[in-house]
Amino acid sequence: MRDQVVGAIMRNAAKVNLFSTLTPTAEEICKQVQRILGSEEFHAPKRGRNFLEFVVNETLAGRASFLKAFTIANVVFGREASFDPQNDPVVRIEAGRIRKALERYYLVAGQADAVVITVPKGGYVPHFEYTRDASVPAPPRSDPENAPAADLADQRHPLQEGQPPALPTARGVATGLLAVFVLLFLALASGLLVARHAQTSSPPSAASMPTVAVEFFATSSSVDSSLDIARGLRDDIIGQLAQRDDIVVVADPSRNDHTAVADYALQGNIQMDGRKLRSVARLVRQADGAVIWASNFDADLRAQNKLGIQTSVARQIVGAIAQPHGAIFQADTSVLATPMEKGNRDAYVCTLAYQSYVQTMTAQSHSAARECLWQATRRTPDSATSWALLSMVYLDEIRFRYKLGTSPSVESLELATVSAERAASLAPHDPQVLRASMLVNFFRGDIDKALAAGTAAYAANPNDVEVAGEYGLRLAMSGKWQSGCELISVAIDKNVGPQGYYQGGMALCAFMRGDMEAAERWSRKSDLDCSPMRHLVLLSILGAAGKMDEAKLEQDWLHVNAPALMTNIRQEISLRLKRPEDQERFFDGLRAAGVAVNLPS
Repeated sequence: MRDQVVGAIMRNAAKVNLFSTLTPTAEEICKQVQRILGSEEFHAPKRGRNFLEFVVNETLAGRASFLKAFTIANVVFGREASFDPQNDPVVRIEAGRIRKALERYYLVAGQADAVVITVPKGGYVPHFEYTRDASVPAPPRSDPENAPAADLADQRHPLQEGQPPALPTARGVATGLLAVFVLLFLALASGLLVARHAQTSSPPSAASMPTVAVEFFATSSSVDSSLDIARGLRDDIIGQLAQRDDIVVVADPSRNDHTAVADYALQGNIQMDGRKLRSVARLVRQADGAVIWASNFDADLRAQNKLGIQTSVARQIVGAIAQPHGAIFQADTSVLATPMEKGNRDAYVCTLAYQSYVQTMTAQSHSAARECLWQATRRTPDSATSWALLSMVYLDEIRFRYKLGTSPSVESLELATVSAERAASLAPHDPQVLRASMLVNFFRGDIDKALAAGTAAYAANPNDVEVAGEYGLRLAMSGKWQSGCELISVAIDKNVGPQGYYQGGMALCAFMRGDMEAAERWSRKSDLDCSPMRHLVLLSILGAAGKMDEAKLEQDWLHVNAPALMTNIRQEISLRLKRPEDQERFFDGLRAAGVAVNLPS
């Protein structure tokens, strides 16, 4: 069937893509299909491959409007005329598998491919685009019959669906030619404007990233050493900021207007009292002069040399303002990325999308962040930040699946692993990259490798509180409760992470040391709303504390809102608590509450 279908695709090549400069030609699409099907990294069964070939062929032939579940079920899967897509989800399931297989292919083997083929959710019409296509997509289609709103697991990267190619008519050709003339006119006008303003415009690649001007640090002392430290500290800050691929640093003091082109100005001064030193730093938003962050850093020259102080203080400042949960990105979280935005798929915008997702933890924000980051890795494949955040977004489909509504997926863990490995190949010592590696290896069950990555991440920047807190969780749940819980408490003090996230960790810390009163108190602070895993933790705590009436309320909530979790308790807990004795202690609390925990298979 494959040779026949590919041959049919080739015969239709001359019928579509009148304006091949805007979208891939049919010939390019055909070659891309063959490249995908011939790759060992395209993991799809025979009927899935037949599905992909069929929908591509029909779209290129101008019959995209006929790509409904009934048609595909009859032609590809051999279903009878009595096929009912509402009762038989075979087409929807296969479409979901193909979406996952395509996404995996492009992450693993197709990074350099010029043509991207996807099957957007909302229908079965494939979408074709060049890797770096910046054209504006058409609005997504609506297909209630084939895409139930509750089916959140049927997609891995929800690319927007463009208008399907159709056979050109005379009227269509005339309209298209008119559009071309309009586009040429606009391009000419745009070119003239760009040339006129070339001296004042920012580079396109940096236009949407925050820009920070690092000013000279003032000194309030005539001591030469304070001036040396001020200069050295500024140089260290510039050097560390310049290593990030989501921030632009302005460091040329000879430009009188350097603050005018910057979004933020980092200012500070050095004060010395004998051998004691204080560094004062503040981040000012240039648009309105607001101080969005400020802090003091003290040091003693008798305990540490100047170079050590400079490096340490610079690391603390950069961590406070430039990490994903730092002052810059917190100030800019009103800039959100959605699946419709294709002109801003860079590391900065996608970091904001990720930040918004972490704050809300909804299926919609997760989908938007995943889409933005997937596109960012296609357009900027050397962005370690995008790969690391994409890895964590994929992993969340497993660890937060009851909150996000995703289904358990081996592919999700594999995609998270691939993304983390790609990030590590680009920036092996970056704390965020190491954090992603820690999480992926933890959920893969390689605890030694996970903790090694966490140790390296914490050592690289102990002042990155988010990294410290996540490392603390992994330590605690690996059985190193005392050291892990100390780091978790630091994250809570700094108020970082998703709402209630680290409070849930502290609840487990108190539970494992036998303090059920503190465990319950922390658990009820852990944002129980719509978080089944946290309700399960509270249920075990209440059972261990002998509070049967309250435990019954939690158990009833779980049976209504997360029945799948209640039949899969052992597996879910073993993903998180790695020591058998810790698992059994948790299960004992559930058994005391009257919950049957299945024996290990």
